[in-house]
Amino acid sequence: MHLYLREHPVRTLILTTSSEDEGRGCPRRALVFRAEGPKAASQAMVEFVPKEEVDFTGLIRLSARQIQGCLGLMNIENEIFLVVVTLAGPIGDLRPSSMKTEEVHRIQEVVFYGLNTSRYDDPAAAETSFPSPTYVDSADSMMMRETGYLNQQAQPSFYEHPAAAIASLFTTGTFYFTPAPVWDISSRLSQRVHKKEDLGDNFATYDGRFVWNEYIVKSLLDFRDRLDTSEKEELDKCQFIILAIQGYVGMYTVNLPTRPGDTGPILATVGLISRLGWKRAGTRFNTRGVDDDGNTANFVETETIFSTDAACMSYVQIRGSVPLFWEQQGLQTFRPTVQITRSQAASQPAFDRHFAQQAEEYGAVHAINLLGTRENEATLTDAYAAHLRALQSLGSFDIGITHYDFHDQVKKYGHDSVTEIRRLPSVRSSREKFGITTVDGTTDSLITEQHGVFRTNCLDCKRESRSFLSIAGVLADATKSVSRAYINNFQDKSKQVAIDTFLGNLSQQKPVSIFDPIHDTVTRLLNERIKEYSTTKQIQIFVGTWNLNGRSSSESLLPWLFPRSTTFEPDLFVIGFQELVPLTAQQILQTDPEQKRRWERILMETLARRPNKRAEYTILRSEQLVGTALIIIVRSDITSNIRKVEAATRKTGLRGISGNKGAVGIRLEYHDTSFCFLTAHLAAGHLNVEERNSDYRTIVSGLHFLKGKTIGSHENVVWAADTNYRIELENEVVRHLATSDEIDMLVAADQLGAAMSSGVAFVGYEEGPILFRPTYRYNLNSDEYDTSEKMRIPAWTDRILYRGNSLDLEKYFRAELKGSDHRPVYALFRAEVQIVDHAKRKALQKKLLQAVTATGPDEKLDEKLESLHIDMPMLPPPSSGTADDWWNGPGHPNGVFDPSTFDTDDRNSTNPFDSSSSSHPPSMHTSPSTSDDELYKSAIKASRNESIRDRTMRKPAPPPPSRTTKPSALHMTPNDQI
Repeated sequence: MHLYLREHPVRTLILTTSSEDEGRGCPRRALVFRAEGPKAASQAMVEFVPKEEVDFTGLIRLSARQIQGCLGLMNIENEIFLVVVTLAGPIGDLRPSSMKTEEVHRIQEVVFYGLNTSRYDDPAAAETSFPSPTYVDSADSMMMRETGYLNQQAQPSFYEHPAAAIASLFTTGTFYFTPAPVWDISSRLSQRVHKKEDLGDNFATYDGRFVWNEYIVKSLLDFRDRLDTSEKEELDKCQFIILAIQGYVGMYTVNLPTRPGDTGPILATVGLISRLGWKRAGTRFNTRGVDDDGNTANFVETETIFSTDAACMSYVQIRGSVPLFWEQQGLQTFRPTVQITRSQAASQPAFDRHFAQQAEEYGAVHAINLLGTRENEATLTDAYAAHLRALQSLGSFDIGITHYDFHDQVKKYGHDSVTEIRRLPSVRSSREKFGITTVDGTTDSLITEQHGVFRTNCLDCKRESRSFLSIAGVLADATKSVSRAYINNFQDKSKQVAIDTFLGNLSQQKPVSIFDPIHDTVTRLLNERIKEYSTTKQIQIFVGTWNLNGRSSSESLLPWLFPRSTTFEPDLFVIGFQELVPLTAQQILQTDPEQKRRWERILMETLARRPNKRAEYTILRSEQLVGTALIIIVRSDITSNIRKVEAATRKTGLRGISGNKGAVGIRLEYHDTSFCFLTAHLAAGHLNVEERNSDYRTIVSGLHFLKGKTIGSHENVVWAADTNYRIELENEVVRHLATSDEIDMLVAADQLGAAMSSGVAFVGYEEGPILFRPTYRYNLNSDEYDTSEKMRIPAWTDRILYRGNSLDLEKYFRAELKGSDHRPVYALFRAEVQIVDHAKRKALQKKLLQAVTATGPDEKLDEKLESLHIDMPMLPPPSSGTADDWWNGPGHPNGVFDPSTFDTDDRNSTNPFDSSSSSHPPSMHTSPSTSDDELYKSAIKASRNESIRDRTMRKPAPPPPSRTTKPSALHMTPNDQI
């Protein structure tokens, strides 16, 4: 096939079949790509048309080589690229005796062609213009070259191609595809046989664990699904779309012993396919263990295929990282320390998911643990065994384990001795029970099927597990080289970035969609009818923040964590610490994690000894940036409902170089509702207001999670931070008002309130009414504000702000812990989480699709879709200058509108999945929450939110309301402070 470019009027890429393709029976078709309109950076238009409908006049052929196929569409830096394979070499036919060939090609070169940019065009690779691809070597074409007719030479590119690192991945020889869509290389033999019997559609039934271009090809596969049956068959015959795996494919021919009566030698083909999973791909030290969805690092499915004229046999094994949450730090050391980052209660759900997936996919699972007794490995082995015992106690899966100290065995008897593991009774028993897959060579029918799998792991899933994978025996030497071809390519940081980019894991990446009004309409209707396939659940969240001043504390944390005398056991504790360690140069360069672990122990001990205990808690996730740390603790019985937990940090000190200031964020999904929790330490100094505003903007724009998730992309966001905003009054005035509990006067002069009302920071966020004294700065172990030489002005530096329709604030106050120069602050929330019934959603989606595409006898689908695609309401007719004009109505005579009659708090969205827009701040004249505490309700109505609204309208701040009673933080019990 060939790839052509048309520059005008709209840049268009056209992939067509070549005369060679058509000679092999491919239909004469073309796949046309272009990007235009307001969504040109993330949406393409694709057409599958007969080749005769393409006007080849003035087209430029972009490559002299034959195009092997398209891997997909990719967005890089807001530019769309068409990713095509330009060079590939054949490996061979893994089943030469099969009714259909199972050829494999190795990808050798991939090129990224800009769809909405010409910046990276390579004139050296492009041919000149041709009137028709059929006559590219004709005399007419040669004459046009000589005369310069329609000669459109592209300008040389002086830019470094943003996809250069990704393209280099494909030159390693570790990516493979099938040149014809008659078989699926991503699926093992037994699954291929089943799929042929069930559907016969390889594109619809591929194994998503191993198709590495799934992220960029998904939109094309969706486009394919929308074609009618005949067009879909023609698209497949054209072989425009490629599904690629990464790993190793090898093939060998062997002579079998002849039997009496044989007329010639009997040949057999031995093949080896190792498929590397992409769902948790990464370098050795960057990606370890398991994720919340049960995917493990370095997951590989290895299939050995033995094929003759009579039959084909397949044997499958898998390997992967230890399925726990663990990591290794200290790359410069010879033996980096293993650190388990989650407790058993928090990691058991992901562990169970992993083995449930393997059991569903393969049947019984026999784990081979090759870890030894050295300190690092023993820690993982003990945790692995404990998790497996907990899973086995459920009795739901057939799972066994054999512990085999690989290092000790090799040390004593050499590498060749490890093959003796096959003779261990437990291993031999499983081998006999699992069996192998056998397929009839003539009919392709299944004779026997493998009903179990060995799962091997070691510390890095490389040398040791390769040795065990030689259990098949036939390809021992080849197996040892299998993973070298790809695992060794995950060792440097630049390749990790390239891998993450290709898989869509980097921040701010957007998948390229293909314009489809049917899909857009169905999605909109689904979102509007979400209540039909979902339910809601109420949860409680405790959020706290405390600047520790680099000190340890022996005080009980119960008054802070459990401020109510009644039984209060939230689902989540979200704890933010600042200055967890002294902010010294040594700590900034190499932070000591021991203090974070120490405070984790303190928190867990406090929860364990609380009165009236009804539930158990476990640490879900924690993260640290120098002195700033965020710890999330959850009830042990809800860990299975929480998924996609990720952490990220952003430095803001020294213009983003130093971590002495910055933020830590942890995001998660509770059922089907997303939360993002942040703690931060912003710039200090009374006058450095703009620096603090700048720190906030840096965090919002620079803190990202995987797959393009940002702070703003979450439905609910909570900040628990030392914001360092101060009070714009004289020191003596602030101290007098604070000790006199004249809170409202202080609130009116609060720097953070001014920043929020002027729209320079925390736009769209809410804060509960401040009914407590400033939390900074106190003398240690004292109720007296700073009496040191600096005599710092008291301020509310420690704040909790939130955004999200699901969040309902119940209480906002401070705790009287005196071990630091700050007082800790806390907020209690009720939150509503969504629980989606995906089966009901799919059924409703199918019904909506049928309804949208249904047409009447005289109705055309195109006309119907055009009417459905109108998103904006129709505008009123033009003004006629009469009294009947649309703008001249009751309440607004002669077009005069009174702004005071309008409620600007338009926070309802037709799409419940959309995040709140920062351009529409919440109403400041309504209560930010509901509460069963009448006093708190009254306080909300008379809170600083009213003054913020007025300041937004550029009016002077109103005088503080009179108080008949003054809250005293020093003489009230926590229960009275509600």
